[in-house]
Amino acid sequence: MTREGVHHAWIVAGVASLAMLAASAAAGVASILMLPLQREFGWDIGAVSSAVSVRWLLFGVAGLLAAPLVDACGLRRVVLSALALIAAGLLASLAMTRTWHVILLWGVFVGVGSGLLSVTLGMMVATRWFSERRGLVIGALGGAATMGQLIMLPPLAALVETCGWRGCILAICGLVVLAAAAVSALVPERPEDIGLRPFGTRANPASAAGPVPLRDMASTFHETARSGVFWSLFGTFAVCGASTGGLIQAHLVPLCADYAVVPGQATGVLALIGLLAFAGTSISGWLSDRFDAGWLLFWFYGLRGLSLVALSFSEISFAGLSLFALLYGLDWTATVPPTARLVVARFGPQRAGLVFGWVFTGHQLGGAVAAFGAGAARIGLGSYLPALLVTGSLCLMASAAILSLSTRLAPTAAEANDGP
Repeated sequence: MTREGVHHAWIVAGVASLAMLAASAAAGVASILMLPLQREFGWDIGAVSSAVSVRWLLFGVAGLLAAPLVDACGLRRVVLSALALIAAGLLASLAMTRTWHVILLWGVFVGVGSGLLSVTLGMMVATRWFSERRGLVIGALGGAATMGQLIMLPPLAALVETCGWRGCILAICGLVVLAAAAVSALVPERPEDIGLRPFGTRANPASAAGPVPLRDMASTFHETARSGVFWSLFGTFAVCGASTGGLIQAHLVPLCADYAVVPGQATGVLALIGLLAFAGTSISGWLSDRFDAGWLLFWFYGLRGLSLVALSFSEISFAGLSLFALLYGLDWTATVPPTARLVVARFGPQRAGLVFGWVFTGHQLGGAVAAFGAGAARIGLGSYLPALLVTGSLCLMASAAILSLSTRLAPTAAEANDGP
């Protein structure tokens, strides 16, 4: 590809997408294994939901550490270590027999490993290898993470039916090994290591600002935490996590089971959401390079909230869920590129990776609360519908709150080179 004139940055982005897809498939598999584990071990939904909540929490902590770890240890080491941690957790889970095994292996091992391969790492790849098209690359990498969680669920669900849940786990391990081999063979540490400049660079990049040193993290956080913009982004991104992975990804399959929608159809709806999410996030990245990020987020959160509220008042059927997926899927991760854009615009490209990691922690905290809360609501109230209504209302509140963060200016040519 390089000999044909394709910049190696695109190869790196493709391999990063594969690694993020494998990690997200491992992180999302719990949603289709809730019912098989319940049948085999007698565990209730709340027990597995606890493991999912721990995974979301540690996913956020690991995402927070991804940027400084890449700066301190190198991109390749972080990615390969994360993939090894995921593989270890999955393989060990083949012999689990207690609920604390699920929490340790899927919550801690898979949570930390997949968190290191989150959209924070995607942002690091985009800023290290691209001077142009960063918004598009971040959107595509975010879409790859969503595809791993959702598009692969139908074939994995079929594996569960034919080979059992352990066969499903082994299939994901094979994908993780493939991703590790691709990273080892095709991902240099930096463009300069193979005699290249970042894609789109038109001037000597030596004068560009370097990353925030690890020792300066505390002072940087102290300064950032005094900004109302940071806490607004943190709070709205928490709502994003609650309304996507925490609620729909973790609980759509058992929600469908309550209304006699079979697991195969439920995972088909999730796959449709994943396909549309990849398209929606890529389009969002393109839009974020050209239009006001605050207004984009206003529409994204607003449409997501309306779709969740509408679902809570609709008939839960395969046809109704498919219609819901058409609107909701395009919006699934569309908030990532404009949020990253606002982080760069307000905090600068030098601190963007670190600050975005902190903002992403809010996303994971929201997901953890929603994953646990929706399971508790199902047990205590006998229905997921209150969780849908509450989460949809939070999205509408986030839509109104985000307008204060409007950039109000179209990006200049210089900003397009510095921002995502």
